[in-house]
Amino acid sequence: GRFLTSAMVRREGELFLFDCGEGTQISLKMLNIRWKKISSIFISHMHADHVTGLPGMLMLSSQVDREDPLYIYGPARLQEYISQNRRLLDMYINYEIIVCAVEPGIVYETEDLEVEAFSLDHTKPCFGYTMREKPRPGLFHPEKAIELGIPKGPLWSKLQSGASVVLTDGQVIESAQIMGEPRSGRTFSYVTDTLYQNTIAEHVAGADLLLCEGMFEESLAESAREKKHMTAKQAATIAKDAQVASMGLFHYSPRYTDWDLKLLLQEAREIYPKTFLARDRMAFDIPLKDS
Repeated sequence: GRFLTSAMVRREGELFLFDCGEGTQISLKMLNIRWKKISSIFISHMHADHVTGLPGMLMLSSQVDREDPLYIYGPARLQEYISQNRRLLDMYINYEIIVCAVEPGIVYETEDLEVEAFSLDHTKPCFGYTMREKPRPGLFHPEKAIELGIPKGPLWSKLQSGASVVLTDGQVIESAQIMGEPRSGRTFSYVTDTLYQNTIAEHVAGADLLLCEGMFEESLAESAREKKHMTAKQAATIAKDAQVASMGLFHYSPRYTDWDLKLLLQEAREIYPKTFLARDRMAFDIPLKDS
């Protein structure tokens, strides 16, 4: 009874969707999430269990008065898939859809956020994604400002924004003199449908949350290799090497009942204890650091 693959990040009211398997919009409705707030969708690869929810999602977004463009990132054939579905299903779309073919590297960037795509090894071109917040300014220390003779008001605001100020006596005060060290941002990584590669750890290093496929138990490692998937232990090895804060296993083989999944969890925790089983509509809160 598990739905197909998708994960969502909500940040400051904006929604980012990773993969869109069949049933995604049902989960969004159950969670009372307003999908018109989805600004970007990141697709890992062109297998049905990761994209069949897209047509319905695109059509439904036309019914909720969407005005902003929707950006969809993924492999080169994603554009063909969307265009063919729009034509064959005679979709009514009243907003702009911008499809971006992904290559390894930074594929999305704003002044405070970036998403990196990295190549995985599957039966079709496949990408993992890491979403990183850029460092935030350090904490403002008013006592230092007072000590330096900086009058409270606009000058304090300028210093907090990172600018330097000039006092009436000609003294130049740099922002770093009254601000603490920059605070690191939060990081989320998404890895699915791939052979184990030790290089994956480099791309997900230090993630606050890693969602990583653990499709098979270790006794089926050869089957995993043939199908270009990972075992739970291999996922845990990546988490350990990358020193992530926590890892959620997902994308399990349908051969496992919900009860059977405890075996995957047990095997993963032998290598990386901070592993949990990700479930449909499970939610996580990643707090800001040093706040």
